[in-house]
Amino acid sequence: MESIRRILQKEIEKRIRKQKVMLLFGARRVGKTVLLKKVINDFTGKKLLLNGESMDTSRMLSERTSENYRRLFSDVDLLAIDEAQHIPDIGQSLKFMVDELPNIAIITTGSSAFDLQNRAGEPLVGRSTRFFLPPLSMEELMAGETAYETITETAHRIVYGFYPELFSLENDDERQEYLRDVVDSYLLRDILAIDGVKHSQKLYNLLRLIAWQTGSEVSMDELGKQLGLSRNTVERYMDLLEKVFVIFRLGGYSKNLRKEVSKSSKWYYYDTGIRNAILQDFRPLDGRPESEKGALWENFIISERQKLKHNHRLGTNFYFWRTYDRQEIDLIEETGPELAAYEIKAGNKPPKAPKSFIEAYPDASFDTINRNNYLDYVKVSG
Repeated sequence: MESIRRILQKEIEKRIRKQKVMLLFGARRVGKTVLLKKVINDFTGKKLLLNGESMDTSRMLSERTSENYRRLFSDVDLLAIDEAQHIPDIGQSLKFMVDELPNIAIITTGSSAFDLQNRAGEPLVGRSTRFFLPPLSMEELMAGETAYETITETAHRIVYGFYPELFSLENDDERQEYLRDVVDSYLLRDILAIDGVKHSQKLYNLLRLIAWQTGSEVSMDELGKQLGLSRNTVERYMDLLEKVFVIFRLGGYSKNLRKEVSKSSKWYYYDTGIRNAILQDFRPLDGRPESEKGALWENFIISERQKLKHNHRLGTNFYFWRTYDRQEIDLIEETGPELAAYEIKAGNKPPKAPKSFIEAYPDASFDTINRNNYLDYVKVSG
């Protein structure tokens, strides 16, 4: 799996600058450390890799003085710190380093966005660039295989997902065991470590409810009733789950019509394998009921479009669209003044664009993404 070149590597390398910090976020086990080591290995200047979980690293960085940092890093061109969120006051330390060492560039990784951003974000305003590393994308996999191989493997990949280590495992029993381990041992660790998050089983049950409602509008009040939690607690848990890159939200798109739904949300998993592991459901895609197959296909396509955004640093906003009389479109992408609408179907019958959408947004494009043409939509054009 280390032979698969991550698209984000090129984007990071382009932005290595003196007195700048690059913050690389992502869920646990998506390959941040591997990517960091590749960036370091390919860098031609003097470089140093530190482990943020090491007490030695914390001790060395705790003395925040010009003399200490010059003694440690004056001959370093690129400093890399893995799992930097474990270092106390890391943001202040990074700011001090780039202020005092004119020739140093720094790259850090962290699993929990809210942790690293809170500790590093504010001190580094104007000095940092953020990157998000998702699980492997179809585009990255396609670079090393034929279209035939991609097409024949897609349904299986939707079931087991795109975590890098999965692709080195021998069989589906090992993949299921791996995903269960990720869910049980890693997925919720960042959240459960936070003061005030005490309902681990209810958090898990919330993830199950979101998994069952993939592609449907989610009511916070209804989730709260089912879980025995207040709406505020549900909203807080959803926000935390989004910040540790388990799920992401699509809001309703509305600009022209009073009858457009704008306050509802749909939630999707960043990785369909994690979603299936939460439900302990690894049935083949085509062995599922049509509604379930359609929901998984929709999650797969939308998460791949999200990966394109993050991997290529695109300024795209994502929404769904629905009117109160039930006209709807699965995905709306807004990139500057351009509006693109996509209907996502596991079958091959192309639907028509809703009349009210065409009338309201005559300049928007409309396309259907299905199993005949999806390869065109999981990579950058050209």
